Amino acid sequence: MNVLERIVDVTREDVRRRRREVPVEELEARLRAGDERPFREALIRPGVSVIAEHKRRSPSAGEIRPGSSVTEIVQAYERAGAAALSILTDGPHFGGSLDDLRAAREASALPILRKDFVVDPYQVIETAASGADALLLIVAALDPNAIAELYAQARELDLDVLVEVHTEDDLGCALEVVDADLIGINNRDLSDFTVDVQRTFDLLADVPAGKTVVSESGFHSREQLDELERVGIDACLVGESLMRSPDPEVALRHLTGVPPADATGEFSAL
Repeated sequence: MNVLERIVDVTREDVRRRRREVPVEELEARLRAGDERPFREALIRPGVSVIAEHKRRSPSAGEIRPGSSVTEIVQAYERAGAAALSILTDGPHFGGSLDDLRAAREASALPILRKDFVVDPYQVIETAASGADALLLIVAALDPNAIAELYAQARELDLDVLVEVHTEDDLGCALEVVDADLIGINNRDLSDFTVDVQRTFDLLADVPAGKTVVSESGFHSREQLDELERVGIDACLVGESLMRSPDPEVALRHLTGVPPADATGEFSAL
């Protein structure tokens, strides 16, 4: 059993626990109309948009930023020019929670992606009820029928769906099963958590024109984003390098090109 399979097994058990604690009817009562922050639209603008992620820890890296404040982090990201936020809500492996998502919603006006291992319809309702604007579906974690069901349910709740792929087979599934218009190419192999940014360039040629493409994982320099822009990538998702930085706002400004807050035009050292 690889890392992803273990995570999915634990996720299913955790969802059963949450369903007992908060019945689906209670979640449905929390659903709100209006106040949408279109996620995909935020990524379609000149240059490479940055989805900045709040991530507490990971199975491969351990604790990343102990004691970090979601509010402070996401407000720093917004000031530094993030187009959208990603909030990692998986608890058992990444230390996140839906409380992190709700705190981000209160602290920032940016659209929010719920980053988690969504494998059950309960989680889709949970996502909408907690104030997210989009959710992640990982093709490698789901069979085609589940992808179709969860995707349709999310769209009915006005959630954008970032369909994540890592291989040619994943991409073929994403296009054939739901004709995904928002595709995330994860440079991290979730079976062993190794990262290779070449993965994006290898798969991009097979993505049809008109799709919004997000490259995920492995980015830490403006030069990398310039290369993504050159080949037509719409956005990248950056988390760990920002969360590990002494100053996440300064680190993100280096990526986005947004001038420092003191307007001197000089970036301080990372």
